[in-house]
Amino acid sequence: MVKENIRIRKAIVHIMDSTIGMPVLSDAELEYGSEFADFLREHIAKISSGDDAKECRFYQEESEVYHILEQYSDESFVDISKDIASLLYDIMNSNIDIPAADLIIVRFQYDTQEYLALLKMNYKSLYTHRTMTLEEGNSNEIIRHKSILPSEGQRLTEAAIIRLDDLAVYVIEKKYEVNGEKTNYFSYLFLKCSAHLSHKSKLSIVAKAVESVQKEGYDETERFAKQMEAKSIIQEEIEENGGFTVEGIADKIFEEKPELKIAFQDKMEKYDMVKEEIQPQSENTFRKYQSQHLYTDTGIEIKIPMDQYKNPKSVEFITNPDGTVSVLIKNIEHLEAKL
Repeated sequence: MVKENIRIRKAIVHIMDSTIGMPVLSDAELEYGSEFADFLREHIAKISSGDDAKECRFYQEESEVYHILEQYSDESFVDISKDIASLLYDIMNSNIDIPAADLIIVRFQYDTQEYLALLKMNYKSLYTHRTMTLEEGNSNEIIRHKSILPSEGQRLTEAAIIRLDDLAVYVIEKKYEVNGEKTNYFSYLFLKCSAHLSHKSKLSIVAKAVESVQKEGYDETERFAKQMEAKSIIQEEIEENGGFTVEGIADKIFEEKPELKIAFQDKMEKYDMVKEEIQPQSENTFRKYQSQHLYTDTGIEIKIPMDQYKNPKSVEFITNPDGTVSVLIKNIEHLEAKL
């Protein structure tokens, strides 16, 4: 979603501080100005355009949130928001590892679609000043404020955007310990929806599977070059085509080794990803593919921009007769050291 096209229609905030034993639910909508509306738009845009978001579908029989939203109307916005907040607070209150937060619920419009955003604003602990008026005059103190909300520049770790016409859900979440086990409580316990893998997770799975297959399929003298070649292929597909299919990337990376392609596809089968298409939206997701990071056994680290890596006039990798590798950096006009 483009931030400027998000239209905030309604908002309400509920205090979900599990340290006080009960939620503080608001009976009135937020009165907000353009600055706070921009704050909300920024967070909604980050969620919708990031590759951490997972598309989900409610378990319709089991999900209390789904049944609440089936009855949604603008007239019932406040009551519905309180019901949703109470469900979340009950889970938080029973699991101390889930951080306290403010829950901001926003009804907004994007293009012709109506949405509801559930923004869990986990508290940050920061220092601020306070002025006390004493008999002898003012006294300035530094105090620790434990209920600071995330800024526009920070990404939320738990949130949902729900399309109101069909109740499709987009979720970002973080695992916390629940009953002794790390759990995606936001989708599993609160929303009760089934989540597909995010683009970020899919890309990570593909990269790890390629690396694993190459380790098994090539000896040490070949493996280094093949790993760099695979990263270059992935980067090129994202850069030129905006993404790739798992089948297509397997054909290119394992073109000369069909048996390794089969091994790779077997790994993808476990995730039901053989026919998957991966299209990362966020630059942060594929930034690591824009450079080759090399680490030698002697402790040297080298970072090479991908366009330079592909240019034989800039860098060359030489396999020596004894099996060691030399890296030759060419045509340097100016060399600078930074402290």
